[in-house]
Amino acid sequence: MTNTEIIVYGTTWCWDCKRARQFMEKHDIVYKYIDIDRDKTGEMFVLETNNGMRSVPTIIFNDGSILVEPSTKTLAEKLGIVG
Repeated sequence: MTNTEIIVYGTTWCWDCKRARQFMEKHDIVYKYIDIDRDKTGEMFVLETNNGMRSVPTIIFNDGSILVEPSTKTLAEKLGIVG
């Protein structure tokens, strides 16, 4: 991971993943998406990060912090988006 890359671990069928990705795209936030149904390394990361749960979206930020299943408000606050 480069120091400017946000990584979103998710699945294609998860509504919260779609919502988070749409929000980031609406606000021109660059991120890398990893579908844990297709990427077993990504799935293992999510399982290890979330105590064995496939909780998505799991989002890693360039400061090393992680949000799991964040609300739109929490995601906006983390990204510094007002309104």
